[in-house]
Amino acid sequence: MERRLAAIVCADVAGYSRMMGSDEAGTHAAFKAHRAAIHPIILNHGGRVVKNTGDGFLLEFPSIVGATEAAIAMQTLMAERNRHLPADRAMQFRLGIHMGDVIADEDEVFGDDVNIAVRLESVASPGGFAISAKAHREASKHLTVPLTDAGNHRFKNIKDTVGVWTWTPDGAPALAPGMREASALSQQYRTAIVGVLPFANLSDAQDEYFSDGLTEDLIHALSLQSFYRVLSRNSTFAFKGKNTSTRLIAREIDATYLIQGSVRRAGAKIRVTAELIAPETGEQLWTGRYDRDIGDLFAMQDEITTNLSAAIATEIVRAEASAPARLSTDVTAWDRFLKGLSHYYRQTKEDLAAAVELFREAIELDPKLSIAHAYLATIQIQSIQFGWVKGTREMWAEAMSLAETSVRLDPRSSFAFSILTWAHALEGHHEAAMDAAKRAVALNPYDNGARGVLGICHFMIGEHREAIELFSMASQRDNSDPRYQWAALNAFSHYLLRQYDATLSWAREQLYINPNHMQALAIRAAALAQMGRNDEASEAVGVLMANYPTLNVDRHLRNFHWKRPEDLAHYREGLLKAGVPLGKLSLVQSDVKRAAES
Repeated sequence: MERRLAAIVCADVAGYSRMMGSDEAGTHAAFKAHRAAIHPIILNHGGRVVKNTGDGFLLEFPSIVGATEAAIAMQTLMAERNRHLPADRAMQFRLGIHMGDVIADEDEVFGDDVNIAVRLESVASPGGFAISAKAHREASKHLTVPLTDAGNHRFKNIKDTVGVWTWTPDGAPALAPGMREASALSQQYRTAIVGVLPFANLSDAQDEYFSDGLTEDLIHALSLQSFYRVLSRNSTFAFKGKNTSTRLIAREIDATYLIQGSVRRAGAKIRVTAELIAPETGEQLWTGRYDRDIGDLFAMQDEITTNLSAAIATEIVRAEASAPARLSTDVTAWDRFLKGLSHYYRQTKEDLAAAVELFREAIELDPKLSIAHAYLATIQIQSIQFGWVKGTREMWAEAMSLAETSVRLDPRSSFAFSILTWAHALEGHHEAAMDAAKRAVALNPYDNGARGVLGICHFMIGEHREAIELFSMASQRDNSDPRYQWAALNAFSHYLLRQYDATLSWAREQLYINPNHMQALAIRAAALAQMGRNDEASEAVGVLMANYPTLNVDRHLRNFHWKRPEDLAHYREGLLKAGVPLGKLSLVQSDVKRAAES
């Protein structure tokens, strides 16, 4: 056994499990062929294969320059090989690169620096690589390609944050700068402070690692939100095993909200319970329970963390919005924003109008308040989609300007990039929307809203199965956030796949939340007509026109910027079959015809 300085490259194939599921033998053969093709590159740069895994490999190089040049050459070759293949057969590697002191023992290498390379691979873009800032400093002066600073990342089981730089070939989108620990929302506004208490292990002592790991993961996931502050592990783990009341804990660490929970293991199953409480009043604001088969332990832990953070983050925002106003004559931008938020969560036409005025006041008091710009853009877009206001060119331009301003003021906000995605997608800027969505997901992988708006991008360009998967995931984990309308979006995607029963189910779900939702009413009528249920379609059109008497097909479709003309034609066909008026001219002509016949 010896210690030596080495450069480590970790690789795996993006989407390998999906590819194996559709063609096991073909995928394995292709992987072996690609691996054989890049092997000479590894050797030419002085590297060696430490070990092969099912869908990747671990490499060691004596020089970080050689390792990085080899990575560029490997990915360039893979891009060329993939260029001649159908999209579903293209195989893309993700590479993580780091350098440091390793332990070498019988041709294997071990140590924290090897683990960092493995973690870096997980944040690399398919077809590109992620390299630590430490390695980048050593290699950058010798490289001929530009790299992107992706900021500081915190990885599981790695004590310190790791600076990350990324590269992708041929101008493919690199990982957006993100996951930094601080938020651009200044401390004076982030009034809510959240403490995550160590989850209690109700099983054997040997399972303590899981409850502690879940707590740490949840702290990290919640800290990526920009609306509130999350206390560090050191602040809350001091109370582990102590029988102290939540009120006393909250006062000691100055927490507005506390999260506590438990983990119980029985054979091959794990049950996790959690609750969000307001410690001063003892009110339980939210509770959840998750029963899972153990299976892949890390995958299960990530799934539970994602579900918990999605539900809890929304409830904290909702709680802050409904909190009583502070007794103060000093009107601040944050007070105006929170009051506007309280109206926004009521989701009526009148409340949205009140929220608009309050968000505008907040922006006037503090033009740098990014989150107020984001919510105002959200209301502008939703008001048009609900049919509550006419979608003028000026309104769309203002919504886009607000979204762009929100991103500029807080470039680390996943929500800001999500709203920018939405605005671009609805305007038909498909590439810009996809880029913004990928940035939103990179900034906060636990943000289901970001994954949902990525689904909007797939929907707009006609990739409806991908859209349904993302919409369904977002709605399963959080269907109560009024910023997003997953049910209506799912209804449209199923309609365009001609799955009309599913369309009606999702439209019904949306109308349960908002009975006057214009697009849900319209897609329901179109689906019924396509199914030949003409009487029901006519009745549905009656409800639609009673709520929106000036609606006609031409006006309705004016704001639809779908990429595929056949999608638009299919929706148009359904509306006309159902009996929605074509346009103003058809209304006038039908009146003249009736007068002549009378």
